[in-house]
Parts: sequence; C-alpha cells; structure tokens
Amino acid sequence: MSGAMGTGGRITAVLGPTNTGKTHYAIERMLAYRTGVIGLPLRLLAREVYDKIVARRGPSVVALVTGEERIVPARAQYWVCTVEAMPTGMGADFLAIDEIQLCADPERGHVFTDRLLNARGLHETLFMGSDSMRSVIANLVPKAQFMHRDRFSRLTYSGSKKISRMPPRAAIVGFSVDDVYAIAELLRRQKGGAAVVMGALSPRTRNAQVEMYQNGDVDYLVATDAIGMGLNLDVTHVAFSSTIKFDGRRMRHLAPNELAQIAGRAGRYQTDGTFGVTGEAEPFDEEVIEAIEEHRFTPIKKLNWRNSRLEFGSIEALIQSLEKMPTDPALVRARDADDLLSLKTLSDLKSVRPRVRTGRDVRLLWDVCRIPDFRGISHGEHTTLLERICEFLHEYGRVPDDWLASQIKRIDHTQGNIDTLSKRLAYIRTWTYVAQRENWVDDESHWRGETRAVEDRLSDALHGALTQRFVDRRTSVLLRRLKQKEGLVADVNDKGEVTVEGEFIGRLEGFQFIQDKSATPDEAKTLAQAALAALAPEFSLRADRFYNAPDTEMDFTDQGGLMWGEHAVGKLVPGDDILKPRAVAFVAEGASADVAEKVQRRLQHFIDRKIATLFEPLLNLTRDETLTGLARGFAFRLGESYGVIPRDQVATEVKDLDQDARGALRKHGVRFGQFTIFLPLLLKPAPTRLRLLLWALNAKFDEFPDSPPAGLVTIPAVADAPEGYYVTSGYRLAGARAIRIDMLERLADLLRGQDSRGGFEANPDMLSITGMTLEQFADLMVGLGYKAEKGERPKVKAVDKVIPTEATGTETADTPVFDKGTPDAVAPGALTEEAAVATTPADTSAEAAAIVDEGIAPIDETPAEGAPVDPIADVAEAEVPTGEAADAALAGAEMESFVTFTWGGNRGGNRGGNRGQRQGGDRQAGERQGGERPQGKKSGGKPHGKPDGKGGKPRRDGGRDGGKGKDGNKPQSFSARPPRKEKPIDMDNPFAAALMGLKDKK
Repeated sequence: MSGAMGTGGRITAVLGPTNTGKTHYAIERMLAYRTGVIGLPLRLLAREVYDKIVARRGPSVVALVTGEERIVPARAQYWVCTVEAMPTGMGADFLAIDEIQLCADPERGHVFTDRLLNARGLHETLFMGSDSMRSVIANLVPKAQFMHRDRFSRLTYSGSKKISRMPPRAAIVGFSVDDVYAIAELLRRQKGGAAVVMGALSPRTRNAQVEMYQNGDVDYLVATDAIGMGLNLDVTHVAFSSTIKFDGRRMRHLAPNELAQIAGRAGRYQTDGTFGVTGEAEPFDEEVIEAIEEHRFTPIKKLNWRNSRLEFGSIEALIQSLEKMPTDPALVRARDADDLLSLKTLSDLKSVRPRVRTGRDVRLLWDVCRIPDFRGISHGEHTTLLERICEFLHEYGRVPDDWLASQIKRIDHTQGNIDTLSKRLAYIRTWTYVAQRENWVDDESHWRGETRAVEDRLSDALHGALTQRFVDRRTSVLLRRLKQKEGLVADVNDKGEVTVEGEFIGRLEGFQFIQDKSATPDEAKTLAQAALAALAPEFSLRADRFYNAPDTEMDFTDQGGLMWGEHAVGKLVPGDDILKPRAVAFVAEGASADVAEKVQRRLQHFIDRKIATLFEPLLNLTRDETLTGLARGFAFRLGESYGVIPRDQVATEVKDLDQDARGALRKHGVRFGQFTIFLPLLLKPAPTRLRLLLWALNAKFDEFPDSPPAGLVTIPAVADAPEGYYVTSGYRLAGARAIRIDMLERLADLLRGQDSRGGFEANPDMLSITGMTLEQFADLMVGLGYKAEKGERPKVKAVDKVIPTEATGTETADTPVFDKGTPDAVAPGALTEEAAVATTPADTSAEAAAIVDEGIAPIDETPAEGAPVDPIADVAEAEVPTGEAADAALAGAEMESFVTFTWGGNRGGNRGGNRGQRQGGDRQAGERQGGERPQGKKSGGKPHGKPDGKGGKPRRDGGRDGGKGKDGNKPQSFSARPPRKEKPIDMDNPFAAALMGLKDKK
C-alpha cells in the first residue's frame, strides 16, 4: 500500500458533509474489485462495515482487523480495518480511507496523514471526508481528483430544548463518561430510558445498545462525540449538552467543522434533521449556525505528521526518527504520543536497556510500547505493565501462559456496576491486543478465543447493567405501543394488580387506578396514559357488575366513605336535606362518562335505601300528614335532630304539647324521657352509626368522630369531642364516662324512689343497669349533679326477719311493663316511661299523667299504707350496744365501704353531657336553671298533705310545672331545694358512728 505500489492507480477525494453516502459509495467501489482494503476511524464503525460486507459476500472472504480484534479467513479478499491496524504491503486493487479530515486531529492525526501520503490501491484509491480538506489534499496529493457529494437532507438549527421536551429519536451528546451517565439517568426518569454509545464500549455492547435504540425500545440515544464518526443511526435531532471537550491536554471549544460532524448525524438519507443545545450548553452563534447549515467551514491548512520511515538500529536512532521534523509547510510534527513517551521511559530502565542489543530487539521494544493504554491509568502504571511484557518477550520469547491466564482470570467476573464492568472491559482489551500480536503467545488461536469470550461476557454484562440503570423497560414499552396506536392489552388479576403488555403498572382499587409506587413522577403520565387506554374494557365490565351488586356488598365508613368490599368507590357529601346526602363516585379520570354515571347512580341508590331502612321510624314520623299543630312541628324538630334531642332544648315545646299530641307522637315510638326525647329504635348500633355520620357530614367537620362501639352501656369520655357528639351518639356525658340515654332513663326510674335529700345508697339494680363498680357509679352520679360521700362501716350480717312488701302502685291495662323499643343491647325488663308511672302513687287523673310524662313523679312525703318498710329502719331501731360491748363488737367486725348520694344542687353536672349542652331536666317555668333530681321520699319533717304525718295524696298544685306548694316553695324537681342539714351523730357512741350515713328512721 505504499505510494510506489499505487503510482498508476486513480486517486479520488470524495468530499462533502455528513449524510451524503460517502461510505456507502466506497463499499460499492471496493466490491467492484477482486481485492480491497478500507480504513475506518473507529473499531465500532469497522465492525458495522464488516457486517455489511459479510452480508453481501459471506464471511469466508471478509477480514476484520482492529487493535483488539482479528478475523482473517484463509481466502480473505476484502479487509475492513481501523486506520491504525491497516496491513501494509498487501497490494490490494482498491484502498479507501474514511473521515480523512482526522489528519488534523492532535492525537491520531499523524496516522491518517501517513495513509493520505503513502497508502494506495493498485487501481483505485478513495479518501472520504469533509470539504475542508480539499486544498490541503490538492497540495499534498497533486494527482488527486475531487468528487463533491451533496447532503441528501436538510439540516437546520432548532435552538435550545430541555431534556424533558426533547423530541423522540434524538441523540444527546456529552463529552465525558460522567456527562453521558447523568443525561441517560435523566432520560430514564423522564422519557423511559436511553441507549448509550461511547467509543470505549466494545462492539458487542455498542451493537446491543444501538439495536435497542433502532428497534424502538427507547427513543433516545446518549453518546460521546464518537457518534460523529460515521455511525449510521436513525436520529432526527442532535442536542449538544456542551460545546467544550478535553482533547487529552486541555479543555477547548469545538470548532464549527467538529460540531457539524456530530450534528450531521441528524437526518438519515432523505429525512431532514435538526440540531441544537440542551442543559447548560450555550446557544450557537449565528455564524456557527450558518456554517453548519450551509456546510461551509474554514479550510484545514495544517496536518499532523510523524515520520513513518523509522530507524531501528538503536533506541536513540528510533527516537530520533520519530522526532524528525516535516519538510512540507502543510505538515506539522505531531506532539509526542503515548507510544513515544513509553519508549523514552522504558529505554532508561536498567531492566530493559541491557536487553536491547540488536535492531530486532529495538523493533520488539517499539511494538511493546505501541500497546495502547486502554485502561486509562497513569503513565507510570502503564509503563510498568509494558516493562513486564518486555521482560517476558526478551527472556522467553513469549508471554507465559500461566501468567497471562492469571491476568485474564482476575478480569473474568461479570458481577459489579457499570464502572466496574467498564474497567474490566478496558483491561481485557489489553490482553486481547497482546493475543493479536504474532508470536507473542504460544497458542494464538486459544488466547484470541479466550480473550474474545471474556470480552463478550463482560460486554453482555455491561449492556445489561446499562439497560438496567438507564432504561425503564416498562415505560419504554408502553410509550412505543402508545405511539404505534396499537390496542394495549391489560390484565387484572384477583389481587387487582394491573399488567399491560406484561409490564406491571399498578393496581385497580374499585374504579380508581393506583399507579405503581416505584414509578417516578416523570413516569406517572405515561403509566396513567397506558393504563387508561388498556383498562377501558375492564372499567365497563366492572361498572356493570357493581350496578347489579346487592347492597350487602356495600357499606359506608365513619368518615363518609362508600365501600364496595374492601375498596373505596365513593364518598358522601351534604345534600339539600340532612337526611338526603349526595353520593360522589371515585372513578378514574380517563374512564368513560357512562362508567362514572353508572357508579354514582348505584351508590346513590345504596345510601338512599340505607337511610330509608335504618331511619324508617323517623321518616314515618316526619311524613305523617295526620300530625297537626304542635305535634307536627315537634315531629319536624325531631327530624332535624336525627330522632334524638335533649329534653332541656325543647322544654317549652314539650310543655305546650297536650295529651292528644303526645299520644300521637308515642304511636310513632317517640319516648319522652326525663333527660332525652328519642325514638328507641334509632338507638340500635346501625342507626346510631348512620346518624352520627349524617350529623358530622352536615356539620362539615374536617374529620368525623368515630361512632361508639356497639352494645356498651357506658363509654369513656372522648377528649375534645365536638358539640353534640354524645347526644347524637345516643349517650349522655356524666363524669369520666358517658351513659347511653335509654339506660339513663331506666336509672332515672330507679332514682325516683330514692331519698335524694336525706341520702341513699346505690342498690344492685342501679349498678346492674350501668355495669359499673360502686366507685365508677359514684363518678357517674356526681356527673349527673349528685354529691357522693364515701364512708366505712362494719359489715352487717343479713337479717333473718322477712319483711313483707306490697305493691305501691297499680298498673293500667294499656301500660306495657317492658320497653320493647329499646336497643338489643338493653337488658330485658327495661321500664318504659309508662311503667315508671306504675311505680308512683296512684293518680289516674290527666293532670297526674302529664306530670309523670314530664319525667317528674308526684310528691309524696309519706309511704302509702302497705308500702315496703326500709329494712335499715329495723336495724336502726335495734338495741345498740354501748361501752365495752360496742368496742368488742367493732374489734371483730368486718368493714365495708359505702357511698351515700344526696342531691347536690349542681347546675347540670357535666353540662348537658357535652360541651354546650345543659345537663338535667327541663328549664321550665317556675324551675331553677340547672339539673333536675329524681323525685323521692323526704327524710325529716312532715310530708305534704295531712298534718298528722299519715299518708296522703300528693299535692296537685305543687306537682305542676311552675306551680307552688302550700309553703310557697317550688315543686320538687332536680335542685328544687337544697338538701337539709343532717342531724349530728353522737360520735361518743362507736357503733352509732360506724353507722354514719345510714337512714335514721327513729
């Protein structure tokens, strides 16, 4: 391939911008001859051209020779090589050098210049490259002819674009590995991924990455400036992330012709392309833009040159020949390359210098120094490796197999990250290069195969690592299918997991698509778009199934959510009426309007039927057109309170109701309790839960309070409970706990028969109703407005004497004994308000009935004839031991604790059982503001009625609301009178002191 060999051949410089088909033209010309050689600037491009020629002529006649790869069949006719690896002296019919403008490259330019001056084909020689080489080629190669080729497509500048707005089929160029990785990572998050192409990649890794880009798995490519060296890719836009690069010695701006070489990758064949900048790169100047678009660049005037006629007589002669200066003014001596620097370093080593005696030794030393520093390590480390190889070759004539095997074994591991795998690939390239040199190893074929196998394994591992890090396959697949407008196929398993085209993208919960949490925010849009496109049929089928589902599959939550099984499908919002909330469906935005309407309509049916069922008594009451006047107004008042209303809030309305109105309301189950007016059926757990929800919903709370657990008579006080919470829940706050209102009414029935002024103790029925201990009951009573005095006394043994009792009242035929309207959790036998009448002294007049209906029993200071006698009285009348006998009795007595309750005149105890509510009975005309106390027997003083203390009828004028008794006092209700002062107890009598707090019946 020397100039002398090709003096008679035709020399043509095929010049023009990128995308003019120059390389394709050279291949066609070479295949027109029997033999040919083509030199290419990159190992990657050489492999690409090799594959093309093999596809047309077969592998048996095509050779591939690069620094690290050597495929030479026995009958090779066409040689595809890197420029540095081109064989000399072959005498091929055709020879071509691509990217001839690299003659001006500071690092490799001298090699291209040597081929320009000395490499020739016997019949034809082609130099392909930029128009900027025309004048210098004409000067140095006078016989050269020129052929200009125009670009097939237009190339235009499109300005600056953010990576997030980068168009598909774009290549982003970086000038360092760190830049390439950072850009690829950003594209993965925002666009689904990118392929990575760098000159340092092995051909196998590069081809795998390019194939991933070419077949559409990813729409973006991130590359170094190696992309500008003839790689034919389907790129429509090239974006520069920087216009500054490190050229091996310093950071410098790229020249316009260098920018054009890279930008020219945009637009293949007749497809127009664009170029621009991104990231922190400065926009191009107008002059640069015009130069690139018009393909007009400053002509190259100086080419890098190094003498190729080397002297091997001695090391000094070799160095002198390498440093020889050019004689042509168009040539400049290239800066010292790595091989010359290594030669100078090794020649000074005592371990090397004595071994170099002959010209053959000098040539061998030079061949060792030409091993490239693939590893990119320091000059010192690289020369140390070269020194060792040089010693082996001089001493043994070969690199020992065991040493080479150990070096390769250290590298042959496919675990690790991208950087680790890249370093191993760089290391194996060194041993691949060594294995390619003739006579450097014993079994060249074995070691070439061994190093190639390791490189392939590492290349595959690196491709996998690059793909795993920089490609989100799920997003890229979905984007590609969406772009192709193909019908996406979604699959939803029994767990609600959604896969589209085999890729997991999220979950379907009810009618909402929940994206995979591992997806980044940048992927969310793509996932949602793909999911909604694929899930449209699933949404329709699911909506039909939901519309026909029974109410038993649905429920509401305490926070107003509407559930279908375990999935939320909607929520409640306030409607025009407090008992008519609106249902809002949770349906994915991309679902059809038909699906959303069907789900919303079914949810509305569900909640309407639920309210109609659970609130049936209340709805019947408010819709009863037979109710008139005050009764109708009171019914609507109950409806506004969801069927439960504290009595003190409607005291006036209750007072104004006549017996006919009350009877009409009672027919609907309305109970006029002492503390609360309510519909007992609405105190069941299910209506209570719904009532509390509707109350909180219409109150527009940010957070709804939870409903109390079902079946509990009392519950602990809720911290910071909103106003109205306890009443709406069906409870009344009293002390540290709240008691259910129906059970409170039963307790009130029991308290009516107690002496609230003289003091009484809790009986087993009271404790049984509340389910409390004595201490808890005491706290409850204090909360209701009572005083509780604790004490201790000797435990009294049961009295054997049976005291006969008789009924104190008469039941009427139309008065039920059991309250069938109480919740299921209420113990059987709960007295109704009518049954409470039966426990009071008989008075069947309308006036007495009205009094009882108000929750206030008629006053009777004396027990009726035949009424039970207080057993405590018998104990008190017994003979009391005194003196030593009393001391002895106390010493051996077992003590018990007790609590005596008296009405404390507390104005409401816990204030109505909730913040803002008054506790106690009605504040009616003639009553003091505050709580009521149950009517009961008075201790001390004469009863109202007959002056002899005999039993008499209760006073009618003192029992009416607002009336006064003979003594001018207000009627007895809660806090009607202060408790009388107790008689002092003779503390000198120890037994009497022990009985302190018991009723004195003497």
